[in-house]
Amino acid sequence: MFPSRTSTPRSRPRFTRLISLLFRAIAICLLLAITVGLCISNESTYRALQQFINCVHHLFSNIPPEEEPLQTVSSIFHSPETFKRNYEEMERRFKIFVYPDGDPNTYFHTPKSLSGKYASEGYFFKNIKETQFLTHDPEMAHLFFIPISCHKMRAQGLSYENMTRTVKEYVESLMVKYPFWNRTLGADHFFVTCHDIGLKATLGVPHLVKNSIRVVCYPGDYDDGYIPRKDFTLPHIIQPFALPAAVFDPDNRTTLGFWTGSSKSELRDKLVSAWQSDKDLDIQTNRMNRNSTGNMSHLILDKFNKAKFCICPGSTSQLHGSRIALSIHHGCVPVILSDHYDLPFNEILDWTKFSVIIKEDEIQELKRLLQGLSYGRFRFLHYNTIQVQRHLQWNSPPIQYDAFHMVMYQLWLRRHVTKY
Repeated sequence: MFPSRTSTPRSRPRFTRLISLLFRAIAICLLLAITVGLCISNESTYRALQQFINCVHHLFSNIPPEEEPLQTVSSIFHSPETFKRNYEEMERRFKIFVYPDGDPNTYFHTPKSLSGKYASEGYFFKNIKETQFLTHDPEMAHLFFIPISCHKMRAQGLSYENMTRTVKEYVESLMVKYPFWNRTLGADHFFVTCHDIGLKATLGVPHLVKNSIRVVCYPGDYDDGYIPRKDFTLPHIIQPFALPAAVFDPDNRTTLGFWTGSSKSELRDKLVSAWQSDKDLDIQTNRMNRNSTGNMSHLILDKFNKAKFCICPGSTSQLHGSRIALSIHHGCVPVILSDHYDLPFNEILDWTKFSVIIKEDEIQELKRLLQGLSYGRFRFLHYNTIQVQRHLQWNSPPIQYDAFHMVMYQLWLRRHVTKY
């Protein structure tokens, strides 16, 4: 069920190769940090030193598995060459026009805090204004961003019905005021939302459902109008993370499986039944995993760092959607239970390289499946979770290959208006 991998002879001992790589990387990073430190103000010296520390951390987190020679480590992308070529073109050419109209209290999402379960939506609204992709000339735009924030409308007290009507009235006002929607019936327009009502709020505008690109954290049932290959999933990432990103440490992971959730969860009962004992499965319930502020405790988060596989139901709920990104951040290979969940960036990233995906009705076979994976296979999957971490991380301002740029790349692939 997994792709076979061939090994090639090592040209020199692994220890010698790693020591050589280590000294070269430290020398380069140290020179960079010193150079930057001399060129910037004293107040910024700390950032230069932090840059050096991050560089060394990146080196250690990217040591490949022993049984995988450096030249044969598998890419996490479906097509690395195609991605590299298209990504570079996107950075050079892609332009987005953001409609300036609308009541800031209803439409524009200007978050004071980039945290919580709607952080992904807030980061995108903020990031789009911090990059070269933004253009104030609509004639230069490849795509048009409709700055509707379902989260903000909901926070203003609008009911689901009023949100649907408000979205309809807003889009209709764009049709009247601007010529751009009518040129393609909305096919070169998109909107972003991380609220679970997001899809339903668009149902009042048939062309918005049929033609426009909808980037949503919760695809929901396809009955809600989600159209794969046109719409796509926004990674649901709750930031800031409480602990630093994990590094490649397979030998420190002693628990086979880890799950945390409600003590009344039907899934919990199925897992206990399938496992028959808790020896290899660490189960934590919600009443045990929250501190006084309501956040997940460090004790529970440390369990992510000790587990090989973290069980993540691939449902559309806010809790389960964020659990996948949290597992990857902690280097725990996500086991995604889903029949048809549209995973973030699945057109770009090969999820079989850093996760285990099974159908929900196969949960009785989960323990046998995980126990049947070789240690080498686990190291391979675990190593790739470290590689994919930066693609599931928001930053402000955004940096290359982070979550924002991956969203932009998927939008670039869906552009309907070509500019030269």
